[in-house]
This record gives sequence, C-alpha cells and structure tokens, in this order.
Amino acid sequence: MLHVALAQINATVGDLDGNARRIVNAARRAYGQGAKLVIAPELALTGYPPEDLLLRPAFMRACAEALQGIARELMSSEGLHLLVGHPHQFGERGDVRTRSTSQPLRFNAASVLIGGRIVGTYCKRELPNYQVFDERRYFGSGRDAGLPPLVFDVGGTRVGVLICEDAWFEEPGAAAKRAGAQVLAVLNASPFHLDKAEEREARMAERARATGLPVLFSHLTGGQDEVVFDGASFAVDARGQIGVRGPSFDEALVTAQVEGGAVRGTVQPLPSYEAQAWQALVVGVRHYLGKNGFPGAIIGLSGGIDSALVLAIAVDALGADKVRTVMMPSPYTADISWIDARDMAQRLGVQYDEIAIAPMFDSFRAALAPQFQGLAEDTTEENIQARIRGTLLMALSNKTGRIVLTTGNKSEMATGYCTLYGDMAGGFAVIKDVAKTLVYRLARWKNAQCVPGREIIPERIITRAPSAELRPDQTDQDSLPPYDVLDAILSRYMEEDQSVDDIVAAGFERATVERVARLIKINEYKRRQAPVGIRITHRAFGRDWRYPITSKFRA
Repeated sequence: MLHVALAQINATVGDLDGNARRIVNAARRAYGQGAKLVIAPELALTGYPPEDLLLRPAFMRACAEALQGIARELMSSEGLHLLVGHPHQFGERGDVRTRSTSQPLRFNAASVLIGGRIVGTYCKRELPNYQVFDERRYFGSGRDAGLPPLVFDVGGTRVGVLICEDAWFEEPGAAAKRAGAQVLAVLNASPFHLDKAEEREARMAERARATGLPVLFSHLTGGQDEVVFDGASFAVDARGQIGVRGPSFDEALVTAQVEGGAVRGTVQPLPSYEAQAWQALVVGVRHYLGKNGFPGAIIGLSGGIDSALVLAIAVDALGADKVRTVMMPSPYTADISWIDARDMAQRLGVQYDEIAIAPMFDSFRAALAPQFQGLAEDTTEENIQARIRGTLLMALSNKTGRIVLTTGNKSEMATGYCTLYGDMAGGFAVIKDVAKTLVYRLARWKNAQCVPGREIIPERIITRAPSAELRPDQTDQDSLPPYDVLDAILSRYMEEDQSVDDIVAAGFERATVERVARLIKINEYKRRQAPVGIRITHRAFGRDWRYPITSKFRA
C-alpha cells in the first residue's frame, strides 16, 4: 500500500521563500503521518501564473536555488519522495531547445526530491493557450524537445508524472503507462470557474479508465489577482470512481491510500453552485488585499443590491473591523436608500459615514454653466455625480491606505452602464464577473444561510427596482433590457461566442440582440480602464477577453 499526501497549498506568485516554506512544512507534516509520497501542485514553488517573471534570468536562477533549498530541508526525511512543480531550464542559459527553434527553453516542470537530491525532472507536454492560459508564451513542450516521460518508484509502486493539461489528453498518460507507471500523479494549477470541479473530476475519471490506472490530482488553492484556485484535490481509482476529495477553497493536506487500482480516503462534498461562487469571491477579496498588504477596504454604499452584495462579501473575507462604508447621497437619492444603507451597515457592524454630494454637484454645475449654456441636462450631469463619489472614495483610500472595492456587476460592465472615473474608480472589482441575475441569487442564498429574522441584506434592497439614482425616477430598465433577457444574451454572445443570428434563432428579438451586441463592442474602451476583478465564469472580461477597441466587425 502506498500512503500519499496531496499538498493543497495557497502559493503567492514570486514569494519563493514563503512558497518553499509551505511546501516543506506540508511535506514534514505528511511524513510525520506516514506518507511516503507528497505531491505539491503545478508551479507551487513560484505560484501561478508567474507571467513575465519567467522571462527574467534572475527569477529562473532564484527558482533553481529555492528548489535545491527544499531538497536540503527534507534531507533527513528518509524514504520521503516529494514531487513539486516549478519552472525549469536545463543549464544556466537553457541548453535544451526544440527541433523547430534555436531559442533556449523554459519548461513547466515537476521534480522528484529524495534524500536531499533532485533525482528526476518531468517537463509538461501539453501547453494550454486559451481562456486565462498563455503558456506557449513562456514554455516549451517536453514532447517537442524530445524529453521522456518520468516514472519513479516509491516502495514498489511506480508513479508516472503528468502536469495539469497533460491529463486532459490521451498521449501523456499513455506514454507514462508504457514507461511502467502504475499510478498517475497529476500536479495542477487549474483556475476556478463555476462547475469546474465537476468537469475536472469527469476528465480525470476518463483518464483513469483509459489507462486503467488510479489518478492522484494535487491542486492549488487561494486567490491570485483575477483568478482563484479552489483546491478540492482528489483521487480516482482505476475505474474512475472518486476515492478521496479534499476541502474546497482552503489549504489542506489530503491523504490517500493507494493499493493496486484502489484508492481510499475521506471524500469531502463539493459546494453548491451559489456556495462555490460565494467562496470564490470571498477568497479572491481576502487574498488580493492580504497578499498585497492593504489594511482594509472602503465601499461606496448606495442602498442598492450590488453594493450590498459587495459589502457582505467583504465582511466575510476581511472581518467587519476592516471594512468602511460611505453613503454619498445626491439630490436624487431616495429616502429608502439612506434607510437601507444604514440598516445594512448596522446589521454587519461596519463603519458607516455619510457625505452629501449636493454642494459639490452644485459647484460643478455652476462652474460649467457658461460652457453648457443652452444645452439640456443629460448623462453628463449624471456622470458628474458618479465622478464626485469616485473622487471622494479615492481620497479616503489615499488617506487611510485602504483599497476601494468597486461594485459594478458583469451586466453593467458588458453594456457600459457604468461611469469611467466614477463608479468604476477603485482598486478591485469584486463582482465584475457576476451577472445581475446571479447577484440576486447570491443575495438570497446568503440570507438563507443566516438565522431567520437576522438576514444581513435587507429584503427591500433585494426586491426594489434597481436604479443608479442619478436623475428623478430613474431605473436601470430605462436604459437596458430586463436583466433576465440581457444576461441570457450576454451569456450566449460573450461567454459562448454565439453570433447575433444564432441568438435570434434561439428565440430572442433581433433588435434587442443587436443592441446588446453593439453595447458590448462600443464599451471595450471602458473595460480596458476598469480595475481587475475576480473571475468566476469560464469567460470573464479581463485575462480571457481580448477584443480590439477599434473594430468594424459586427456579427
């Protein structure tokens, strides 16, 4: 029987010393519990994705030194095999090159450390270059470079190594089996999106059945800029049945016993759809602020659903003492917005301040009156109000060091229903990838987790018609289609790449589809200037949406 530990760690990009300590500490704990094989995730040494750090020779040298340091730290752990992900190049200047280029290569690699030595290194063969992945910019393929599979022995069990995307294709696993593997160890840094965990498990089950071998899947956890890693490391037996699963969105040492084709251990449940989204957003906020050293957050609280949701997420992520809210009423702010904003801040126990913007708004209008003479009021005056609020929030951020969390959702970001340097002003866009319809689902889900009668989001915030409150009697639907229609079109057009004709054929009105598609296109310039935000779908604005601002294509 082989006792294995999957070291599900929260790595930080570039923190080589900190990541190495996490790996060593996990390996020592696992060894103390009897594990002979510890599997750390893909690029656990550097964090994922290291991006253009990989292009710096000093970074690559530091990675090689850190890997040697891990080996030395574990020298006394007799019989322990540590499999760890790291970037690698052969020789000081990258001596291994592919047949198709003379350029020196870096590889996305995994090495086996035993007794203070690096005894074998495997180089990833399949390099993803879609969605948030950009690996062909940085890495060469181990297969194209003519490098062999890696199989090593642990107490009589032969373990074959794969890295993430390798396990989604037939050839790497088959090559490992031909080289004698009896178990497949898969190192992963697979960014979260909704329902991704189920998809991973289904694909690894396919790989297990295709090879007839158990699959051990070690996965990162934690937030890194826009992406979140959800953990839930797991193992499937040779028939593709789940035998082990770790917790989601948290560090853990996930243990498994492997004997023949069988895998045994504890199986943690996967979160529900809403719980997945909530936990990803909480982890994204917690680690973005924590890893970047922000002492807390500031939120412009409007009395509406979006800022209410962001506030609830921030309190779960940071604690009430690290969250400050500011209500900035304008001449058009309804009384119930004041009441509901105060109510929610009180329910959550956060600092709450009010700064009326009417005097500033009057000053702006007076200063601009000669320039605007003879021109009717329009969105210009609406945007001035939003920009006053953005300026106030950023002033508080500068003075306190706290970061402004913006409150715009995906539906607004898609259609440009947001103001540059106004409600878009801030440092981190928490619900940037959360469609408005999902905003409502998450608000109701969160309230359902509370003790009845002690819900944290007032019911009126959820049920009242959404409004920017920048002119009298304004509602979002004055400017946008109903959100259920808008979000359905957005999902098809932006996330699934369906054409206008395809969406019309699915039963949507052509005029509405063409309007939404046009709004998405013409507001690309705004999104390029928006703060980064948490990705929870398989297609978010940001890393995996790279459309030109200037474009005449209309389908």
